[in-house]
Amino acid sequence: MKQMIQTGQAPKAIGPYSQAIKVNGFLFVSGQLPADKDSGNLVDGGIEAQTKQSLENIKAILSAAGTSFEHIVKTTVYVKDMNDFAAMNGIYATYFTQPCPARACVQVARLPKDALVEIEVIAALG
Repeated sequence: MKQMIQTGQAPKAIGPYSQAIKVNGFLFVSGQLPADKDSGNLVDGGIEAQTKQSLENIKAILSAAGTSFEHIVKTTVYVKDMNDFAAMNGIYATYFTQPCPARACVQVARLPKDALVEIEVIAALG
C-alpha cells in the first residue's frame, strides 16, 4: 500500500503529484526544484545555491518520512547546462558519505520555473 508523504518544510507540489510516496520499503521523492518553501520562488545565487536548496528540500521530505541521506540509494540530477556539473557536484558531494548512492546526471532543455537544477531521489526505509 502506498502512502503519500507531505511536509510544509519543503515547497508544495506545483502539479498533480506528491512530494514523495512511501511503498514496499522505499521512498520515492519527486524532483525537487530549488524553491523556497514559503514563497515557492527559486533561490538566487546560481547553480551552487540552487543545488543546495534542492537538497535541503529533499532533506526536509526525507525527515518527514523518517529517513535521511544515508538511506538514499539512487539520485537523478537534471541540469540546465552541463557546464555547471562541477559546481553542482561540489555542493552535492557535501550531502553524501560513502557509499554514495547510484546517480544519473543529465542536461535538459528546460526545467520548471526555468530552474538550473532539479533532483529526485529513491531511499530505502529502515
